[in-house]
Amino acid sequence: MVPSARPRKLAKVPFVELADGRLQGVVSSGSDIGRVYVSSVEAGSYAFACSTNNNRPCGGARGWFCNHIRALIGEAVLQYGAERVARYLKIEDAAEESDAQSLTGAMTATRPAQSDSSAAAQVFSRFLRHLAYLELGPTTAPLPEMQWFPTTRAVA
Repeated sequence: MVPSARPRKLAKVPFVELADGRLQGVVSSGSDIGRVYVSSVEAGSYAFACSTNNNRPCGGARGWFCNHIRALIGEAVLQYGAERVARYLKIEDAAEESDAQSLTGAMTATRPAQSDSSAAAQVFSRFLRHLAYLELGPTTAPLPEMQWFPTTRAVA
């Protein structure tokens, strides 16, 4: 696990990851505490999607990045660093001293298209699994779902 570049605000963006060729994560709603949005930006094309966890489309993602996607990019820069996010998303115009705003500007300059939100269910499921691990108490006992990891002991 790579340590965060700087501390993040987990209340606004509790889950962010660079996976499956996308920057993706879960962003809290600014108006309703019980609602979250699953947002993503594809590497290379910058095609984006934003919808609620119930698959309702975000009202702000109409041809441009909505505030949820902008918050996701900002938190990704905090967690992974601007250089790593730019490299993963294949942003060629990113300067060495980039920040979230300049990365967002470089992507929106290409006029990205809105994509379908078919990956939202998988991202939200990983977020829920992530939350379940956070609720576990500290223990050295093995977790059954993690037993597929190879052991360092030789089996006789």
